[in-house]
Amino acid sequence: MRVKINTSFTDSAIVAGMDAAPAFRAEPYRLPPGGLWRWAGGGLALLACAAATVAVLLPQAAGWNGLVLIVGIGIVGLICLAGLRPRDTRQTSSGAVAEAAARSHIPWVITGADGTVVNCNDAYARLGQRPSGSILAPVFALAADSTAPSLYRLALKARNRQRHDETLEFSGGQKLAVSVQPLKGGATAWWLTPILAPLPEPQGRPVSPMPTAPRPAAASLEDAPIGVAEVDSDGAISLGNKVFAAFFGASDISGRRLTDLVEVSNRAHIEGLFAGATGDAVHMPLEVRSAANRECVAELYAHPAGSGNHTIYLVDVSAQKSLENKFAQSQKLQAVGQLAGGVAHDFNNLLTVIIGNSELLLMRHQAGDPSFRDLNEIHQTAVRAANLVRQLLAFSRQQTMQPRVIDLSVSFRELADLLRRLLPEGLALKIEHGSELWPVHADEAQLNTAIINLVVNARDAMPKGGAITIRTQNQALTETSALGNARMPGGDYVRVDVCDTGVGIAKENIGKIFDPFFTTKPVGEGTGLGLATVYGIVKQMGGFISVESEVGRGATFSIFLPRRHGEVDIRGEFSPARDVTGHETILLVEDEDAVRGFAARALKQRGYQVLEATGGEQALEIVKRGERHIHLLVTDVVMPGMDGPTLVRAVRQLKPEIRVIFMSGYAEETFRRNEERPENLHFLPKPFGLKQLALKVKDVLSGASPG
Repeated sequence: MRVKINTSFTDSAIVAGMDAAPAFRAEPYRLPPGGLWRWAGGGLALLACAAATVAVLLPQAAGWNGLVLIVGIGIVGLICLAGLRPRDTRQTSSGAVAEAAARSHIPWVITGADGTVVNCNDAYARLGQRPSGSILAPVFALAADSTAPSLYRLALKARNRQRHDETLEFSGGQKLAVSVQPLKGGATAWWLTPILAPLPEPQGRPVSPMPTAPRPAAASLEDAPIGVAEVDSDGAISLGNKVFAAFFGASDISGRRLTDLVEVSNRAHIEGLFAGATGDAVHMPLEVRSAANRECVAELYAHPAGSGNHTIYLVDVSAQKSLENKFAQSQKLQAVGQLAGGVAHDFNNLLTVIIGNSELLLMRHQAGDPSFRDLNEIHQTAVRAANLVRQLLAFSRQQTMQPRVIDLSVSFRELADLLRRLLPEGLALKIEHGSELWPVHADEAQLNTAIINLVVNARDAMPKGGAITIRTQNQALTETSALGNARMPGGDYVRVDVCDTGVGIAKENIGKIFDPFFTTKPVGEGTGLGLATVYGIVKQMGGFISVESEVGRGATFSIFLPRRHGEVDIRGEFSPARDVTGHETILLVEDEDAVRGFAARALKQRGYQVLEATGGEQALEIVKRGERHIHLLVTDVVMPGMDGPTLVRAVRQLKPEIRVIFMSGYAEETFRRNEERPENLHFLPKPFGLKQLALKVKDVLSGASPG
């Protein structure tokens, strides 16, 4: 007798099947009445046939009474004949469904509200049985790397009392259709149906394939992709898989307390995790760090398992946290960079006034004058403040660059003398150049600043003496490689290593050393901008920087600059004029009165005729009047109303031959990107002093090309 099983049982049928009681049986086929009733039915049928024959042959003799008798006999006969026919259907009781489900080859299992197994059939018992005789829940019995996401969704739907279907695919190519259906009382039914592999295409003579149903693949608890452990009422781990143990850096965690495995600061929260794991829902995750390795971060979920025990799920989120930290770091650096760029303009205007006027005052006082020392202190302090602003702009990659194609072996050879003067006795400096270094496109002065900062940083890390080595070499990368928080694309690079034999950098500080204002030096001995400046300079040149260090064994900073194909630029093609005086007419446009006043006085002292304007509109009116021939236009970039670039475009429509110098506290690179023909622009960055202003004006009037 073949019974067809329907997997979409009702709640009552499944709950009845939980008992799997053999008392419920499918009812047998119904047979017709036997014995006397069989002969009576047959006789009546024959009598009806005989009466019908007489009625047909002798209708007048039979009359109406005979006809009625014949009809009555026929009806009785038909009833008896219907009783002789066996029934072709059967009735199945709920007990028959339960027995069929219990004996089905399709695995099913009932889990309670807490996720533990309440009942199952023999097919599932063979699938999830442990050596101890207990039965694993489906999320453990079917756990594998490929099934973890699907099992998580199934468990979530089961917890939320929702019906859901998923297809699990195992590494061997086997597939299993899993369906969860909520039952009364908080229980959930799981149905596991194997999916047959498609039959291969027949080749040659057709062969009748034999259908086979592969057994569903299942992984043990040890193969689960997440950490799972069982913790008893005392907090001791009774069972844990290898992922759980590996996270805490242990090979065997049986019998150990969970609180002993996490970092000290997390231990007080473990009890709260257990206390919150009540009811049907999994408790909110608790973020913990491994006591063996603080860099390992995981989320723990607790689920009550009865008798005060708990099942602990561990999800390693170390990579996610690292990515979040890197993103937060980049956001922080971007914010600092925007702040630096935003305040630089105002700071540089103020510093231009302080530096310029202090230089004007110093010109009036000799070295022996009592005021000379105070004035010089003001000037030097303003210069240091200007350097601080430049460092912030370097970090935010908004400083003015003057790149050219250079040979690092030549550049560092000239830098070596300066570096040796920075080092005290007991510190040796070695410079090792690779053969035939490729040229790079860089601002030599800014690159030298970066190397000086690295050398000074190495010097401070070796209070008892040691050696600093600067090493250059060509390096070709065939593929993209990870470098700190960045990824460096493949290509040709010139690598510069600055190595020291100092105290090294602690592991927890490696990720912070390029942060602005981060320093491990005592208060007053460092601004925390040295390495941040190096980072910004290298990045603005299109390069990359990384660091390798071990406490007690020194550190190595590596700079990678892209190779530049082309000939090296030779310095000295244009020499600034020594005589910075002149007689030409200059139109000076600046909205800051103090800056404009200083610049006008400085230029007039050099013999120039200066026309002053407080904004673009006033300057354009001066040009239109044409009262005097203007040789040079010196204008600020950012001004209310008509800004500098707009003014220059309007003036050049009237005087195409006029020479122009832009002044700005913003970065030259940012300014040039917004102009149509940046190669024809002269730029004077703020803050500037008398010498820088006079030299720039003389160079432009002498026909120098933009630097």
